[in-house]
Amino acid sequence: MLNTPIQQVAKKIQIGFMTYMELFNTYTRLAPKYFSEKAWHATHLNNKQRLRLYKDLLFPLAAECTEMLAENATDSTIWMEVKAEYQLLIADRPDIELAETFFNSVIRKSFPKLTIDDKLMFVMEGFDSCVVRESEKLLRIYPSFFGLEKNIRQILDDYDFGAPFMDKEQDIKFLIAGVRKVILTRYRVGTDTQTQILKSVFYRNKAAYLIGRTFLGHKWMPFIIPVVHGKNGVFVDTLIFDPNLMSSMFSFTRSYFMVEAEVPSQIVSFLSSVIPHKKVHELYNAIGFNKHGKTLFYRDFLHHMGQSEDKFEVAAGIKGMVMTVFTLPSLNIVFKMIKDHFEPPKTMTRQEVREKYKLVSLHDRVGRMADTHEFEHFKIPIERISQDLMIELRKTVNSLLKITDTHLVIKHLYTERRMEPLNLFLEHCSTEEGIRAVEDYGRSILQLAQANIFPGDMMTKNFGLTRQKRVIFYDYDEIEFLTDMNFRVKPKAETYEQIYAPEPWYSIAKNDVFPEDFKRWMIGRKDLKEHFLTYHKDLFDPLYWQEVQQRINAGELIHAFPYPDEIRFRPDEMI
Repeated sequence: MLNTPIQQVAKKIQIGFMTYMELFNTYTRLAPKYFSEKAWHATHLNNKQRLRLYKDLLFPLAAECTEMLAENATDSTIWMEVKAEYQLLIADRPDIELAETFFNSVIRKSFPKLTIDDKLMFVMEGFDSCVVRESEKLLRIYPSFFGLEKNIRQILDDYDFGAPFMDKEQDIKFLIAGVRKVILTRYRVGTDTQTQILKSVFYRNKAAYLIGRTFLGHKWMPFIIPVVHGKNGVFVDTLIFDPNLMSSMFSFTRSYFMVEAEVPSQIVSFLSSVIPHKKVHELYNAIGFNKHGKTLFYRDFLHHMGQSEDKFEVAAGIKGMVMTVFTLPSLNIVFKMIKDHFEPPKTMTRQEVREKYKLVSLHDRVGRMADTHEFEHFKIPIERISQDLMIELRKTVNSLLKITDTHLVIKHLYTERRMEPLNLFLEHCSTEEGIRAVEDYGRSILQLAQANIFPGDMMTKNFGLTRQKRVIFYDYDEIEFLTDMNFRVKPKAETYEQIYAPEPWYSIAKNDVFPEDFKRWMIGRKDLKEHFLTYHKDLFDPLYWQEVQQRINAGELIHAFPYPDEIRFRPDEMI
């Protein structure tokens, strides 16, 4: 019997969390069905619906809690009691860490302008406590005494992709050759050798992925097996052992996987063991629990603040016209705030910029756009703010600041992985490094186009390089859907008046784009420019952009492979 409003609110939040997990799993379980049916539009819609689910449930739930507590809705003592009751209700849940984050979200929406408070919220619970818990429900195990061919054959038999294999025998031969070439030339199979593969299949866009590890040479060797559709069935696309490629597939620049996880922490624990470079919060993000990823990110931030002494400072590079960006030198994160006023020619509003960031969060990022976490009432100790940064903040984002004796509270900001701006990299890199970078710069723009994203401002200052030197776009204030743009051939001046006209003599609509003009400003270095113009000649051809638009408008969803074509077993096979 729930006798008090405090108990009723705690129960209401528990039920809200259970509803969220039930619906989250319902969307996730549709992924294998849509993959088997090649229902790619349904796949993308399903992904967006799952992404929206958290906020769709959160806002009405917070309103109900506020109504139930009435005049006590902003009473800290009352919320401490609600937290204590809720803690008892979730104590035995296998996903307790997600339940704690859900409570944090509810109280933040129910209690306006609340900063992080460890008395009212679950702040540092479970910090750095991700341990692999092996179980028969989690893994399939293949012992070495079966032999390589039998194990690979058994693996392909064990996983049902809802469609026949196009040529299973050839897939087996490819996998055997891959293992022999990469692994067995360096390591000898022993009696303790075994292979473990997660039972849950990871789905994203048009591909399914098996993720496993083999114990060999006294250590675990991780691997990923992607499976995609051909014209006559599914096939194994490649076998990935490269840790950098595996890390890239779980990158902060990619959309989230759909994977069934009865106990999410077990999936994350296994992933953490095979992709050790990834932080736990990144792995929760990768499997769709981005709100808990945000919680863990913040715990990492608090931990780092306690272990460091450096001061926040204005970010290096050219200052943006829309965002004020600052960093902590010892942390690989940037903090971005929307300015109070935009300098011409920028004409959008702050809300329009927020909508652009929301668009990116819901869209397929194809490995070319950075994921962000959005924070409200973010608190930083005032003594950690450099004088130059405080001057810059006062000048550009003063309306977002609240300053107390001890802290700077920022009403709204985004956090994003820090990358070296491409323009700064091109100032000091060698010609060889520059060639690779500008090739990937153009490739990133073309891949975004195939995902129906036009970056708008494509200056190199709006792109950065990851640890693996992959070029990523991170300035979203001018992005548009590619299909909304009008790519035109630039009219040729014919008369004296047209040739020497101080302004364009032809009409230009808001969404008109002249790709030929890109040549003038995209790359400035002489030792790189000619190669870039030749290598990416499609970038400057209006007909190419129009062709991509036509494919998208015709309903085609173009798959962006998260690994290079040269490692694919059948690079000419289309899905």
